[in-house]
Amino acid sequence: MFVSNIDPVLFKLGFLEIRYYGLVYIFGFFLVFLSLIRNRKKLGLNNEGVYDFIIYSFTGLLIGARIFHFLFSEPFTLINNPLEIFRLWNGGMSFYGGLIGLFMAGYIFCKRYKTNFYQLGDIIVFPATIALALGRLANFTNGELVGTATDAFWCVTFQDINGCRHPYQIYASISHLVLLTILLRVKKIKKTMEIKDGLLMWTFIGFYGLLRIITDFFREDPRIYGITIWQLISFIILILSIAIIYKKYNIKKLFMGFIRTIF
Repeated sequence: MFVSNIDPVLFKLGFLEIRYYGLVYIFGFFLVFLSLIRNRKKLGLNNEGVYDFIIYSFTGLLIGARIFHFLFSEPFTLINNPLEIFRLWNGGMSFYGGLIGLFMAGYIFCKRYKTNFYQLGDIIVFPATIALALGRLANFTNGELVGTATDAFWCVTFQDINGCRHPYQIYASISHLVLLTILLRVKKIKKTMEIKDGLLMWTFIGFYGLLRIITDFFREDPRIYGITIWQLISFIILILSIAIIYKKYNIKKLFMGFIRTIF
């Protein structure tokens, strides 16, 4: 058993608190910024366009993540106290809401700057996956998104949480590292087989859904017939991704590329 008493606040500057969770967001967008600067010529962007994308993406992610969180996790809070959606310091961010918000913001951005949406998506999935892995570790320091109760010897006790819990946040972080490994393999296939853009983006979405279905069995969440709302959404996302990859890309070509990268 491990007792988690990590202070989620890295340090304080007067009334301002610098938290690990906030730093992960900053670091994640910094990685996106570096990736876009490196690939700006390929995307047909100048430095100003890169800065604008950071603003577009941050705004879309924030709005989508907050709305989805309250719709699916705290609907009565949104009804009784709608101003709570603006109180970011109280927490509450949904990955799928952030993904939809980011999709919409990215689509609008690409229309305005006349750049390739799929090409952009293939680039930012890598820094996004790294940020997700670190974000789950930040959830651990915050003592949130705890796992289900267990008597396993590696269980963790959190402050103000009853019982010893699966370290779901650690499981999820590891799953994101697995996802990163898969993306690197698919990137090699894409380059070797000269497959069109978008494959990495849909691979990211599909495998995130699959891995989320698996890891969320260890997450403490309300369940209907043994599954959570997030697992149901993940399943829909997974099926959608498979359908798009099947329709848009040559499956036989992908399979042959996968075999070549192994041998």
